[in-house]
Order: sequence, then C-alpha cells, then structure tokens
Amino acid sequence: MSVVTRIAPSPTGDPHVGTAYIGLFNYALAHQAGGKFILRIEDTDRGRYVASSEGRIFQMMQWLGLTPDESPLQGGPNGPYRQSERFDLYGDYARQLVASGHAYYAFETPEELSALREKAQQEGHVIAIPSRDLSAEEAQRRVDAGEAAVIRLKAPQEGETVVNDLLRDPIHFQNREIDDKVLLKADGFPTYHLANVVDDRLMGVTHVVRAEEWITSTPIHILLYAAFGWPQPVWAHMPLLRNADRSKISKRKNPTSVEWYMQEGFLPEAMLNFLATMGWTHPDGQEIFDLAEFQRVFRLEDVTLGGPVFDVAKLRWYNGKYLREVLTEDEVARRLHDFLAGRKVELPEDDYFRAVARLLTPRIEVFSEFMDKTGYFWSEDYPVDEKAQKAIDGGRAELPALAARLKNLPTFGAGEIKAMFHAYAEEKGLKLGKVMPPVRAAVAGTMESPDLPDLLAALGRERVVSRLERAAQS
Repeated sequence: MSVVTRIAPSPTGDPHVGTAYIGLFNYALAHQAGGKFILRIEDTDRGRYVASSEGRIFQMMQWLGLTPDESPLQGGPNGPYRQSERFDLYGDYARQLVASGHAYYAFETPEELSALREKAQQEGHVIAIPSRDLSAEEAQRRVDAGEAAVIRLKAPQEGETVVNDLLRDPIHFQNREIDDKVLLKADGFPTYHLANVVDDRLMGVTHVVRAEEWITSTPIHILLYAAFGWPQPVWAHMPLLRNADRSKISKRKNPTSVEWYMQEGFLPEAMLNFLATMGWTHPDGQEIFDLAEFQRVFRLEDVTLGGPVFDVAKLRWYNGKYLREVLTEDEVARRLHDFLAGRKVELPEDDYFRAVARLLTPRIEVFSEFMDKTGYFWSEDYPVDEKAQKAIDGGRAELPALAARLKNLPTFGAGEIKAMFHAYAEEKGLKLGKVMPPVRAAVAGTMESPDLPDLLAALGRERVVSRLERAAQS
C-alpha cells in the first residue's frame, strides 16, 4: 500500500511547535515508504481565521525543510488544498448522508439547544435532538420552505465503536454516548468532522497521524467512514507535548510559536532533531541525527506514550551541539551572518567576522546571543562593567609596558601573545593572574570573554594596543 499522510493546520494564529512536531512524523512516515506528504489548510472556522497565518505556516515548513508533496503552494492532483475552496463539495456529501439515512436535518434554535443540553447534563446522558425523529418527508418540506437547518450525524444508539490505534490498545466507545454531531452548519459551512473525513478520503490519505487530543473525535470519524462505505485509514494518535510540570504545552509556560525559535536563532536541524526525540528514541541510542537518518530508521510503532517534555533548555543544548560539532565553522559563520542581516545588523562578511564567529561559537547556544557577547569587537564605545573596572584599576601600572610589548611582537598570533605574557610575568616576578586580567578588562570591558591570547589575536594588534593605552591613561 502506498502511504499518504497529511497535516491540516488551521490558520488561526502563530505557527505552533505542535504542528511542526506532527508534521515531522507524518513527513518521515510517508517518505520512508516512498509515499506522499500533504499539507492542507483547514480554514472553515472563519471566526478564528487570521489572514496572515497561512503564509506563516508555509514559512515554518520551508524553514524546517519539511516540504510537502502537495499543498496550496505546490498544487497537486487532489486540490484545491484549502477547505474554503472546496465549499460546495461538503454540502453534497452531507446531503448524501441524509439521503442514505445516516444523517438528518435538525431545526432546533440555539435557545432550544441550550435547554436540551442543560437537561441532558442534569440527567447524565448525551443531548437528544428532537429533529432526529422527524420523517424524511417532513424534514425536507421544512427545508424546502426555507427553514434554517443544520445537518447532523445520526449516530447509532446501540453497540460500540472501536478505535484501533497503532500506538494503543483498542479504545472502546459506547455509541449511546456519542453525540449527533453537526456536520453542516445552517450557513453551509462544514464542521471539522465532515470536512476532515471527506478531504482525507478524496486526497487518498492512508495514515492519519495526529495529536492524541483528537482521540475523542475519532469514533465520529469512524462512523462517517462507515456511513459513506469507505475503508478507514490507519489511526495513530501521537502523545501531546508537555511542559515540565506535565501540563499540555502552552505559551504561558513555554514559547510555542516556531517563529520565536526562528527569531532567537535556533537552527532548523536542531529543532527537527529535538522534535524527533519527543516520544521516540533512536534504536542505536544516538542523540544527534539528521532528517535523512530519522527517516531511515524511524518506525511509527516505536513511538512511546509517556508524555514528552518540550524542554527549551534541552533544545538549546541540541542547538549548541549543532553549532560546535555538526556544522563547519564556515557554515556557522555564513548562517550567523544571514541571521544578523535579517535583524538589520550590518556587518561585513570578511575574515574578521569569521574569526569572531569562530571564537564565540563555543560560548553561545543560539545566534541571538552573539551580539550581546561581542559588542567590543565592533565598536570602541563598549561598556566596562564593575568587575572589569576593578581589574583595570588594580593592574593599570602594567598596561603601558604590556601595550609596548604587544606592539613590538614580530607576529600577532595567539601563540606569540601567550608566550609574551609568560615571559613578562616571569621577568617581573608576577603571577599570570596579575598580568592577564587587566588586559582582558581593558580590551573587552568584561571578564566574561574568550581565551585571552585568542581574543587579542582576533581583535588585532592595532585595536589591542590602542585600548590598552587608553585604559592606562584613564
């Protein structure tokens, strides 16, 4: 069987890390089997629709490298891929269910429904819809007369519906506890249940891999598949991403917008690697692996249901590993420069920039930290913090001589600079702890900076000597 998967986000706000997470597993499942991965936009909820959200979803998927085989952008044989462009289709299928006796027209007003719902809650059963008992002829007469009506699923009132989930034991739902859900609203718009099932069927989706919060909707979808006479897809409901306190991930406790991680300078490879470990472990115990490797060894059946914790600190660790161990120094410098340019930070992409990037990469985990840690590389107007000022005040007497020796070094490399410090300390009978801190403080304005000989070599002779002379006179 050819595998076809999909994600179907709603354009209602920020592109969510949960969409990226589910998208990754659907992408890998389809592509490891030589199948197709579809991106569909479910935009029928016009009350929550955000016009800019769709483009941001596309941008997220492009950034992650999870390019769909079919989508509103790519097109494909099963389009359109926006539900708002498939509007007439859903009414035809809803009326087909009415004709076959699996759905019915319902005429209850909002006020009547509210009273019925309150009564059902008091009596401990699902809401009973009086229109269900109307004859087909009477219902059609009222519709033809222009009376407002929705179309509801006629759920069986006996027996059970079983969800056979690839990741779980069979889940049993008693049919008498399943509501007659609205399929088509009075304004002609479909609900999620009808549109989702119709679109999955018409787009050839074979595996529905989605978050576990949709489990309670699945019996309704199974009933719809049966009513249409269609075979069910394979169901797999992924564990929800959790906060550290095991609550469902939310922006109150964690950044949930993928755009936030993009703007902070996380790498898409690190994000994918991290998301792949949410409920799944590499069979060889590897922590660092790329998308191609994940796609090669991943098996959906191996997903565990323990409630993976979306730990931003662990994601930062992954990102740091990629910066230091996976990408080349040149690649880090190039991407860092692109990131800064996107933030309107104009720095020349030259040997000096690459040297600074190479020096600072071990000291950052995300690109957004770079400018905060490197201000003294780009300007002579850098602040001097309290600890650095104390170091300058305590070693000011040594700064003129050290400046002179650095100025006269035949070559200005880290090795030569280090040797000069050792020779000077030995000659003066001083410990290096008395010689090097005031130099660090004077050239950087902080004691938190890279290894001093490397720092001075990167800054260059002219900057270093000028700064030491200025500090000596302050």
